[in-house]
Amino acid sequence: MFRLTIARTWFLLVLLTGLTFALGEGGYFGHGALAPVLLVLGFSGIKGLLVILEYLEMRKAPALWRWLLVGWLVTGAVLDRAGVLDCPLKQAP
Repeated sequence: MFRLTIARTWFLLVLLTGLTFALGEGGYFGHGALAPVLLVLGFSGIKGLLVILEYLEMRKAPALWRWLLVGWLVTGAVLDRAGVLDCPLKQAP
């Protein structure tokens, strides 16, 4: 299976963060476009997996722990997109 070194993982995380920033601030897409939202969410998922598998070293952990953490990541993303995890600071007065 493909294994990244910590330095490559760090570089990939920084690259994805830069791409996310460029998509959010660059104005390359029209207002309300779906493509940049899907790209940013995809980049966030990839970054989360990299942190779980490489930095937390869950790639070598028992499958139960790996699936619990990946499931937590996916569940959080789904609940966030469903609007269940709304932050009270985002609500207008």
